[in-house]
Amino acid sequence: MLRLFKPRSRKQIARIEINGAIAGATRKRVLEALKTVEERKFPALLLRIDSPGGTVGDSQEIYSALRKLQEKVKIVASFGNISASGGVYIGMGAQHIVANPGTITGSIGVILRGNNLERLLEKVGVSFKVIKSGPYKDILAFDRELTDPEKIILQDLIDISYSQFVQTVAESRNLSNETVRTFADGRVFTGEQAVTLGLVDRLGTEEDARRWAAELVGLDPEKTKCFTFEEKKPLVSRLTSNKSLITAINTVPGLSAGVDWLEFELSTSGLPLWLYRP
Repeated sequence: MLRLFKPRSRKQIARIEINGAIAGATRKRVLEALKTVEERKFPALLLRIDSPGGTVGDSQEIYSALRKLQEKVKIVASFGNISASGGVYIGMGAQHIVANPGTITGSIGVILRGNNLERLLEKVGVSFKVIKSGPYKDILAFDRELTDPEKIILQDLIDISYSQFVQTVAESRNLSNETVRTFADGRVFTGEQAVTLGLVDRLGTEEDARRWAAELVGLDPEKTKCFTFEEKKPLVSRLTSNKSLITAINTVPGLSAGVDWLEFELSTSGLPLWLYRP
């Protein structure tokens, strides 16, 4: 007699972690994991976010993929130590959000940074000759001040991106744009405050979020396990064959994370960021 068995994934909860600054590598990894969640027909997804935010486009792509996945999968986001700015934006892709009472969240807004090294370059006798096709092609060049027209262009860019952020939060949390703008001024707040504002559904740990996800799809919270999509090792560990160097990096608190952050800073200079910067 032929028996039909449910795939094991139907009895498990998928789990994806988003850690650190959100950029291209994070986007690629998370989108691939979300595709697998859909293909393997996991009934629920636990999305653990511990991030200060990141680039606008990458955050938007992850959010869009999560919203599409909502049609087939129940998604519960768990905000960890910090889930701010772009981390909040991604969290809006979940139907439900849980945060610790002391989670640092918020920082809803957009920032764009440029570095002006003009005075330093003058001291060392360095100058640049620029040939450009239009007056704004070298906007945010590091060897000169911004012009007033350039400031207007960049402010318009930031304002549009900010409006997109506000609209997403408003739609996802069933709030009005006006309500969101009352707290979307770049400030950060605790998980407890976020519940009061309507940004988060309830307070709790990641374990509480896991149990909620199980209950939403009719699984036993006591027995249901998570299948975690593992994050690849940091680039510095994968490319380095020197065991002593790897050991040294791993024994210095925060050094590996510092290398990743430096890569992020260098690769996103001049880009609009949804990023909490303490």
